[in-house]
Amino acid sequence: MKKFVIVTDSCSDLSYELRKQYNIEYLQMHIIYDGKDIPASLDWEHISVKDFYDLMRGGTRVTTSQVNGEEYIDFFENRVKEGYDILSISCSSALSSSYKGSLVAREEILKKYPDAKIICVDALNACSGLGLIAITAAKLRDEGKTIEEVAEYIEANKLKVHQLCTADDLVYLKRAGRVSATSAFFGGILKIKPIIISDANGQNVAVEKVKGRKPSLKRLIEKFKEEYRENPYQAIIICHADCPEDAEYLKSKVEEAIPNKSVEIITSIIGPTIGATVGPGTVAIYCYGEEVTYKA
Repeated sequence: MKKFVIVTDSCSDLSYELRKQYNIEYLQMHIIYDGKDIPASLDWEHISVKDFYDLMRGGTRVTTSQVNGEEYIDFFENRVKEGYDILSISCSSALSSSYKGSLVAREEILKKYPDAKIICVDALNACSGLGLIAITAAKLRDEGKTIEEVAEYIEANKLKVHQLCTADDLVYLKRAGRVSATSAFFGGILKIKPIIISDANGQNVAVEKVKGRKPSLKRLIEKFKEEYRENPYQAIIICHADCPEDAEYLKSKVEEAIPNKSVEIITSIIGPTIGATVGPGTVAIYCYGEEVTYKA
């Protein structure tokens, strides 16, 4: 069986430790602020987590840009030359052009290397949902599954990944064009916290509005209990945008709630690409459940 690499992008929010543990590679998007254009590194070597989120707290607007097409082509070509097949798992096409970029690069590489095998998957998930899918792919590869078998499993199960997220301040979603200025204004006054899921189209959707931070965290746990299901590749990822105490609170409640205490619970940081949209104070839980069918 030919070896294959698994590659994702900055939206996966996979830490260095997780990427090393599961042998996952990623391509970097970019963030732009104050006239600077820097890679959206998940290792935070260009700007620290605290400095990044403090910039946003201070009113600095951060925007993002996608993986450069040439970077996709260079990565694919280098791995093909090294003798690898490639499984590329990209951020939801409803939120990013990463998947489209991977398809364009694939076609370019196949012109030059017609025997190359490159499979591109639209994860229909972002943030640690994308990360969870990449980890699942790596576990399947470690079991000896072929690249086709792994891609088939991911395609069949990607909508079983559930996102349970709440943002602390709607102003950041407003800046990113995700909510209206009016919603952000009144949400701020009334301390409204949205509960955000990823729907069957891969779009982020606010399905509930909860008043107050603590009640919103408790609602995440309630929804987690409703949606969590046993799964052979189950892992729970709790991620946060510079609010570790809230992430630890969620982790403690998740530990109490799950029947299988051997399930891995991972705590991670929301990276700069996703963070630029949702803003500091955002927390989320990702896990496997029943297939998501809701469409906004």
